Amino acid sequence: MRVMLSRRAFLSTLTAAPYSFAADRKPNIIVLLGDDMGYHDVSIHGSTEIPTPNIDSIARNGIRCTNGYVSGPYCSPTRAGLMTARYQTRFGHEFNEGQATPHFGLSLKETTIAQRLKDLGYATYAVGKWHLGHGLEFRPMRRGFDEFYGTVANTPYYHPPQFVDSRVGPEAQRVEDPEFYTTRAYAKRCTEIIEANKDRPFFLYMAWNAVHAPSQAPQPTLDRFKNAKTEIRRDQAAITAEMDDGVGKILAKLRELKLEENTLIFFLSDNGGPQPGQRTDNTPLKGYKSSTWEGGIRVPFFVQWKGRLPKGKAYDKPVIQLDIQPTALAAAGGSLKQEWRLDGVNLLPYLTGKNSARPHETLYWRFGPQWAIRKGDWKLVQASEEKMLPPIALPKMPVGPVHLYNLANDISESNDLAAKHPEKVRELTAAYEAWNKELAPPSWLPGTPGGGGGKKKKG
Repeated sequence: MRVMLSRRAFLSTLTAAPYSFAADRKPNIIVLLGDDMGYHDVSIHGSTEIPTPNIDSIARNGIRCTNGYVSGPYCSPTRAGLMTARYQTRFGHEFNEGQATPHFGLSLKETTIAQRLKDLGYATYAVGKWHLGHGLEFRPMRRGFDEFYGTVANTPYYHPPQFVDSRVGPEAQRVEDPEFYTTRAYAKRCTEIIEANKDRPFFLYMAWNAVHAPSQAPQPTLDRFKNAKTEIRRDQAAITAEMDDGVGKILAKLRELKLEENTLIFFLSDNGGPQPGQRTDNTPLKGYKSSTWEGGIRVPFFVQWKGRLPKGKAYDKPVIQLDIQPTALAAAGGSLKQEWRLDGVNLLPYLTGKNSARPHETLYWRFGPQWAIRKGDWKLVQASEEKMLPPIALPKMPVGPVHLYNLANDISESNDLAAKHPEKVRELTAAYEAWNKELAPPSWLPGTPGGGGGKKKKG
């Protein structure tokens, strides 16, 4: 009952007058989403192996959210939450697609951020990896986007087999051009979109397939990291560098057109880095992609809006990708409606310091038998004790006992306090169970490993 009352109290705040910076021209909104990034694989988080000056610049010119989360430790679930501002488990989008899942896709009953911004007069574009449905009815052009330029799901970087350019048509095609490299092509298309919309507000959702497997990068970029400790870390550095270069081209185009100060930019990853082969580095976090440890759900999360948000600020209160839609709508001068039943909140008053409270007192996660709840600085988690298993095993992934941590002084989840604080375990368990009763069962189960396959480009 307390959880339900708290939710009602939250929802009642949504109909209040919007906290908006909208001026004569609405701000542009750009979401830059990385794929499978390690928490430590950006130089602003301490990496000395992988320089990311352009990604870092978003944090240095804006806000670095040190407790930035996603609502799912896997590719498609996080995207479903980002698009809707609702926990994806509310509508059954708990896993990636299975081997034979014809109905896989973002629920047609859900409304996307693109549709809501389009209703506010925005031109809307999706570039990159969609991964929210293969059927035509699920593709971006039917979900509020004016155009889509990218792949339907996971893909190799060269010769993507399911590529859509909606300017040509809605069907997915294989790219035959041997010089076509997704990361570079996406950056180029983004600069074209920005140029074409320099006189009107636009929403650009740029979902890189970097740094997801397979490990493919142009040879000159691989050569930049020939002194890496291992070949796989060399490959990872090259893939990340290509994405960082792409981010730099997007930022440079905004500066060239004098649009940077009227553009709200988010950068984040869809989940933590995967464990096998040590491709990525989640230091100092425990766990990895596909787990509800911090390493699966806490990600690089940066927000920039020059002149409107503080510069170079570290924001330590928990935020989540569900907040992107409410924040963007508020920036655009829109209102949030109670009947939308959003789980995300408008971050603008919190990031500017006008509201010193936590945007979220409690956050939740469910991923098959794994789950977690964070209330204040306390986190209760039941997660896999194994290395990452193939997707077919996720619904039945073996889990260990329940663990309790105080993340304020134990970001690495190394000091289990469950035995010392049984009352806190009971409190958080009850809160999670009450939330879990609101959720839908999974609409499908995973059946095959993801990834594009293929070998590295050597020339």
